[in-house]
Amino acid sequence: MIPQKDILIEDFNYELPEEKIAFFPVSQRDHSKLLVYQDGHITDACFADLPDFLTSDYRLIFNDSKVIHARLLVHNTTGAAIEIFCLEPLQPTTEIANAFTQTGPVVWKCLVGNAKRWKQPLSFPVVFEDKTLMITATKGECKDGAFKVTFSWPDEKVTLSEWLEQYGKMPLPPYIKRAAEKDDEQRYQTVYARYDGSVAAPTAGLHFSKEVIKALNDKGIATDYVTLHVGAGTFKPVSCERIGDHYMHREQIVISKQFIDSLLNNPQKKIIAVGTTVARTLESLYLIGAKLKLQRPNALEVEQWEAYEDKDLTQVEVQDALQSIKTFMEQQQTDTLYAATRLMIVPGYQRKITQAIITNFHQPKSTLLLLISSFLGDKWKDVYAHALSHGYRFLSFGDSNLYL
Repeated sequence: MIPQKDILIEDFNYELPEEKIAFFPVSQRDHSKLLVYQDGHITDACFADLPDFLTSDYRLIFNDSKVIHARLLVHNTTGAAIEIFCLEPLQPTTEIANAFTQTGPVVWKCLVGNAKRWKQPLSFPVVFEDKTLMITATKGECKDGAFKVTFSWPDEKVTLSEWLEQYGKMPLPPYIKRAAEKDDEQRYQTVYARYDGSVAAPTAGLHFSKEVIKALNDKGIATDYVTLHVGAGTFKPVSCERIGDHYMHREQIVISKQFIDSLLNNPQKKIIAVGTTVARTLESLYLIGAKLKLQRPNALEVEQWEAYEDKDLTQVEVQDALQSIKTFMEQQQTDTLYAATRLMIVPGYQRKITQAIITNFHQPKSTLLLLISSFLGDKWKDVYAHALSHGYRFLSFGDSNLYL
């Protein structure tokens, strides 16, 4: 038994009063507060001041996944409201990028609210350009609390992405007990979001304005992008006593060959992950390279505990791991790497690529808080106590941290 599996989730609990939770964002993205933790010292600042704390030795990596309109509110023939939350594609493809271009019937894994009232296929109209398109949703089998739902529509010129964006609602986090508003269309999306696929925002990036990014670049601080499509599992509470009994959700990642080259060519740069999703992507990238180097099976799938169980993986040099990915992509004649990860980063994890992180304040007893503890150790308690006593706002629309 690896010791990390015996970590007790109760050790990552703290009291979070409801009045500390941000239910709306601040008026301007970069006007949120910024807590900087470095060498055991805490500094209170404004997020717009972020460039002042960094030098050209650093490099920021962003997650450019875009939040989709994943919540569908429909009614059955008796008028009962049914909510369909689209999680991930199943057929005819599981690749998120390809799933949104489909023009025929598709099957998605979905959470369903009021599922008992959904007995017959549901039909609902989508006003699309100059016509009304009827969408049919058919509920299939249920597994692990989620249903297979088949969506079909009669116009082969219309893609899933087009009608979903037109009809669906922005999927705000479940602890935000309000309906999505017009402003959420922009504010629950990063300014650099590019690729459809997330059902939750990579929230550390919500603080970045175009002005802050420009100020970073003007100071010689490099920026780059990876893609991890955030799943609803990011909000899944840890309900078991030991973290080893918690099942980590699978998320898709997309990496360009250009990004691999830039890491290989700039090994001296100190990498700052903008958010927990980027930290998991970068560390998963190392593990993929290590598995390729050591010729492990299923190299493009990172499992929850293999970084802790297979000690040989962590002995591979970072440059060798990255070079193995580059060689693999050249052999496959592709400029894009599609992979997936269930990696759980907890205290004791050996980080290979990520030196620092920008992140929000996370929920008690969450896998995200465990990840933060892998950076701070027990000092996370001091940081969170300071934030609670100094007017910081918590969770997705809340304030930010920089851990150097």
